[in-house]
Amino acid sequence: MNSQSSQQQPNDGRHDDDAALTDFLASLMDYTPTIPDELVEHYLAKSGFQCPDVRLTRLVAVATQKFIADVATDALQHCKARQSSIVKDKRDKQQKDKRLVLTMEDLSKALREYGVNVKHQEYFADSPSAGLDSAPRDE
Repeated sequence: MNSQSSQQQPNDGRHDDDAALTDFLASLMDYTPTIPDELVEHYLAKSGFQCPDVRLTRLVAVATQKFIADVATDALQHCKARQSSIVKDKRDKQQKDKRLVLTMEDLSKALREYGVNVKHQEYFADSPSAGLDSAPRDE
């Protein structure tokens, strides 16, 4: 009799998991994701995947939104760490301007943690003033 009760518990757990999954998928019908269904469907079709079930499209949208949020949070942590390592004399000047500026370096480090390697061209500028000549040209 003991073996029957131990066999029923995993089945009950699986039933609970199935019920939770069914409820979650049903809730996706009422959910409007941040990433539009059309965009998700476009990239799914581009990768060769087609499914008429809107719930699956929204599940991919929710997973994508979670991934982007995690990358953005990690990039923010890299940005804060980078700005806290600035030398003391520059820090006094920076106290007036407490804005955080996300650089490609911060984003690249965050994406690398998820296995995404980002390479940018040498001419890519991380600041609005990069690449601008300070001396006027005579033309």
